[in-house]
Amino acid sequence: MALPANFLDELRARTPLPPLIGRKVKLTRNGRQWKGCCPFHNEKTPSFYVYDDHYHCFGCGQHGDAIGFTMQTEGLPFREAVERLAAEAGLEVPKESPRQVERERRAKDLHDVLAAAAEVMQRRLRLPEGRAALDYLRGRGLTEETIARFGLGWSGGGRGALIADLKPLGIEPRQMAEAGLVKAQEDRSDSYSDFFFNRVMFPIRDRRGRVVSLGGRILGDGQPKYLNGPETAVFSKRRNLYGMDFAREAVFRGKSRLIVAEGYMDVIALHQAGFGGAVAPLGTALTPEQMEELWRVSPEPVLCLDGDAAGFRAAARAAEMVLPLIGAEKTLHFATLPAGQDPDDLIKAKGAAAFEAVLAAAKPLSSALYDLMADGRPLGTPEGRATFRNDLAAAAGRVPDRSLAAEYRRALLDRFFESTRPARPSGGAARRAGARPGAKPPPRLPPRTPPQPGQARVEQARCLLAIILGQPWLLGEVDEALALLDLPEGPAAELQAGMLDWHTQKASTEALLDGRDSLDSGTLLSHLGSAGLDQACKWATGGAGLPAAASTEAQPGEALDGWWHFFGLLRGEGALVEDLRAAQAELTAATGPAEGAAAQARVIRLRRALLALRRGESELEDAAEGAGH
Repeated sequence: MALPANFLDELRARTPLPPLIGRKVKLTRNGRQWKGCCPFHNEKTPSFYVYDDHYHCFGCGQHGDAIGFTMQTEGLPFREAVERLAAEAGLEVPKESPRQVERERRAKDLHDVLAAAAEVMQRRLRLPEGRAALDYLRGRGLTEETIARFGLGWSGGGRGALIADLKPLGIEPRQMAEAGLVKAQEDRSDSYSDFFFNRVMFPIRDRRGRVVSLGGRILGDGQPKYLNGPETAVFSKRRNLYGMDFAREAVFRGKSRLIVAEGYMDVIALHQAGFGGAVAPLGTALTPEQMEELWRVSPEPVLCLDGDAAGFRAAARAAEMVLPLIGAEKTLHFATLPAGQDPDDLIKAKGAAAFEAVLAAAKPLSSALYDLMADGRPLGTPEGRATFRNDLAAAAGRVPDRSLAAEYRRALLDRFFESTRPARPSGGAARRAGARPGAKPPPRLPPRTPPQPGQARVEQARCLLAIILGQPWLLGEVDEALALLDLPEGPAAELQAGMLDWHTQKASTEALLDGRDSLDSGTLLSHLGSAGLDQACKWATGGAGLPAAASTEAQPGEALDGWWHFFGLLRGEGALVEDLRAAQAELTAATGPAEGAAAQARVIRLRRALLALRRGESELEDAAEGAGH
């Protein structure tokens, strides 16, 4: 149930932030606030500030309160973080209804039964009866540490052995049946048989680390090869993911991307190789409920599939399933393994670097969707192309967010027109084909001068800075992002430093956000001129090819969109993805409408910048290329 707002306010008031954060971060006083090195990203110069009621990192954008800090650093869900802080603050968390209390008590009993069964099976693995299972796991290359960490075990041969092992603990067959460990005989309701026998066992835990079921792999012949426990009051195949308890912490601490593999052994092999963010569905195709679980941990999980026909079909099902669920802050990437290899095979043959390369080549959903839909299409006829184009538009229409749906439609159709456009003849052939009889040949143009190395980046920086010179109020909304950019040495870097200094020393945030009329272009140019940056300002504003967003007459929305466009080009895709993740975390941690609206706007602009960058939409590069004619 939702916790009362007054209780949460009281909890925050009773939890001073500096002592709480000081347990994990070395803080020093800086005026009325504290500062230190950010725990969420590696940095040498402190940019992490702690105030009375919130914290904020000016390097990565992480932001939140006591509850958010506990969730982010401990990898806890909201309620567990609240319970931990409440215990320290001497507050009692409001109780659920009697029905809810009874449901949780019963669930706890089942968790205890399942945990006891898992321990029994772990012990059996080390007994003579479990030798074949232990040899199998070692033969797959698993270390003793990995076997122990995942709690792998041996089911035994059945015939009521598990019932006998748990009886001394006071666990009755009825409880074991509720937990999915045994099943009643069809002819006798008071007689039970083991659900698992002659199988290597894999405890299945929820994201809090509680055992909710078990799965087993048969040794030798027999079907099914893998068997999961049945649906129970604590286990749903549609909602749980194998390995999520370990993966969540690894992703929160930045040690791994969130990777969706195909099965138990894939997950375990990836964890052992250093990819601690690996999880897997439980014998089913990826479900909407599992996607929501994944997005709680990362906005951009990577689905890793085999490069064969079965993997292609699984990717197609996943893409179709996820389209109605995605938004500006949550999506899915697709990575494809070499044909005939699973993650374990690839890592054993070529090492962890080979799998890292597979992850680096992962395609965003829009690109993977096009490839999946284009496969086998008859695009050699107008009818085939028209059908494909309509299907692409319909797929984009399944995205619920209108702005994102429009971006998907544009990205898919742009690629469609690019791939179906007839090849153009070479320049000489085209001129000969289109020449009129007796016409004079056109004059020969001098060869195009290619842009000098770094020229495009210098021009991108010039356009970005010119937009601020034309619309100085922008600094109040983009100052943190501007500070992240590594601009070229010379006028660009000098103007960047001068603008940030002016913003910090001469103007308050409130004035920049609300006083656009008073902060005109002339005021900023005058200040920069007095700082010896006259020539740098002329360099930024005097050349040709500036975007309309740099005009003093540009509308606020146009100026913002233009600035974020050039920011994306200069920042680069990898860093831009990290910026987007930080903005999404800030949005999640936002505690008020104003903070939420600002964070949402930043997410949207970063997403647009990233999409534009991936499409290669750079009007600046076109202008720079044209300037070389």
